[in-house]
Amino acid sequence: MGFYYLFLLVIGIVLIVIGALKKDVPRSVKIVIFLFVIGIGFIVTSLALLLLPGSSDVIAELLRWDE
Repeated sequence: MGFYYLFLLVIGIVLIVIGALKKDVPRSVKIVIFLFVIGIGFIVTSLALLLLPGSSDVIAELLRWDE
């Protein structure tokens, strides 16, 4: 199952690189689109972490609250 997640990640990175290499799109438009995509990525990651079983333990470990 991890192979499919890695495969989707590689496809996403390839599509971002292809979009960055387009010559007929102004640079400011590319920056806005990349920031939008990165923002959506952070939102999806945070929701996935929120819904993950045991996520409070992961967050506590990252923030070192259990010392």
